[in-house]
Amino acid sequence: MAFTDKQLALQQLIEKIKERNGKPVNINVVYASIEALGIRDIDTAEDYGFESIEHLSNYIFNTLDTPQLNYLKNKKQQEADDEYSRSIAVSDYMHVKSKLFLKNYSTGLFHLTPIFFQVISIIFFGFSLWTYNGFNDLQSTAVVLGVIIGLVITGGFVQSMGKQVSFYWYNKDFAMALKSSNALFKNGTFGLIFFFVLILGLNVVFDFYPYKFLVIVFIYALLIGTLLLALSPLYTIKRRYVISVTVLSGTIVALALFFFTDSHIYFTHWTGILVCTISSYIYSNWFLKRASQNNKSFSNSEPRYMLFVYRNLDYFIYGFLIYAFVFTDRIIAWSSTLNRDLPYIVYYEKDYEIGMDLAMLVFFLMAGVLEYSVHSFSRDLEQKQKTTLFSDISVFNSHMVEMYKKHIRLFFLSALVIAVLLVSFITQPWGYSAGFDEQVSLISTKVCLIGSFGYLFLSLGMLNVLYLYTLNQHRKPIWPIASALVLNIIVGVVLSRTIGYEYSAVGMLVGSFLFMSITSLMTLKFFKKMDYYYYAAY
Repeated sequence: MAFTDKQLALQQLIEKIKERNGKPVNINVVYASIEALGIRDIDTAEDYGFESIEHLSNYIFNTLDTPQLNYLKNKKQQEADDEYSRSIAVSDYMHVKSKLFLKNYSTGLFHLTPIFFQVISIIFFGFSLWTYNGFNDLQSTAVVLGVIIGLVITGGFVQSMGKQVSFYWYNKDFAMALKSSNALFKNGTFGLIFFFVLILGLNVVFDFYPYKFLVIVFIYALLIGTLLLALSPLYTIKRRYVISVTVLSGTIVALALFFFTDSHIYFTHWTGILVCTISSYIYSNWFLKRASQNNKSFSNSEPRYMLFVYRNLDYFIYGFLIYAFVFTDRIIAWSSTLNRDLPYIVYYEKDYEIGMDLAMLVFFLMAGVLEYSVHSFSRDLEQKQKTTLFSDISVFNSHMVEMYKKHIRLFFLSALVIAVLLVSFITQPWGYSAGFDEQVSLISTKVCLIGSFGYLFLSLGMLNVLYLYTLNQHRKPIWPIASALVLNIIVGVVLSRTIGYEYSAVGMLVGSFLFMSITSLMTLKFFKKMDYYYYAAY
């Protein structure tokens, strides 16, 4: 029997629904899928012979809602099954795990390529996108304060962008991903401007700094903050190599101005950062616009403000607090008057900064371990939940706890290797002294030692947070990092005012230890009941 045009169109629509959803769980899924395909109520009678989308949805759902079609899976589910079939056969072989570790670790380090560009540039040329060996202490104060303010003020917006843009990206709603990233970019920029106006107002009353100094601080803060906002979508949309390309381009432009023109050092920095920011912003907008044109979006409406805030508030708070935590000890140390004459309320201290910058290498080099641990967790979770019987839930939970312990052992083993490298870099002739023509001072060494342990504990705490985020527990990390920040401030202020400014690093150390301890206990609790939290999350 030949099909009519309406019957043929209906069969084609059913196939699209099957491909999109597998076996639909309810009528609403079918209804939403039909609307997403651009079909309107006025089209259904003429094209499919039904009064409305509701009637059409009922028919399709009843057609597919039979036990014989339980095998139906959408494209993503089929891909996941194929990946699972490949991974389950090899996941227990040690050499495969080693390859996965090397792959994930190198990927984590690759994400830090832009930072390595800056390190190489400062070692070989004494200059990078926002640093310069020829700065005096007042200039260093202005530049570093600007960088810190830019990172802290935009930290919450960057964290929110990662959550919101990735939500739309993985749902293939590229138009909304673009609108969300642009909205957060604009709000982050306004946040920086608002903070500067606030600082100007306070400066009128208390006369903290000269206004020329504050303008330089603000320009650096604005440029670094907007750069971070422009780079964030690229990380989310899996175009991370573009981050390295744009940062390298900006660095080359700045170096060209530095060596071949008489431009002021501030101007060379600002031009290089602007090149990075503008090129990153243009590329991410172009890429998302092209993606939205090639893939029909689910919505072309503006993001609803209150829903937007509700979804992202926890991420925003955590992002702000984690950046504030990282830089609090510096501000406390630079504002200590113990054995120091300060011309201003906060004033750069070279030895402290060098010590903490060296300690931060621990944090950067641990990024690969974090990358591997999170990927391994996701792989194990997916594999075990498919192979574990309902009667073996306790075995499933025990396996996940043991996996967590293995990751912790790998974490500290990697930390030991990194510690050996860091000590060698500080003490050996080929290390720091070769790059900067000076030895690391005793104070810098002390700060580096304290800070290294602090960044190690902070890294483990952040790894725990990544586990919690994977389980959709986005509210849990807020009070641990808030508590750690308070402890950081109290201990840092007391010790830097009674023993020595360098002991501000101890505040960061004990705060990190508290953050690590609380989040580790949280994570273990969740892992012991992984079956419940996993299914509650999804």
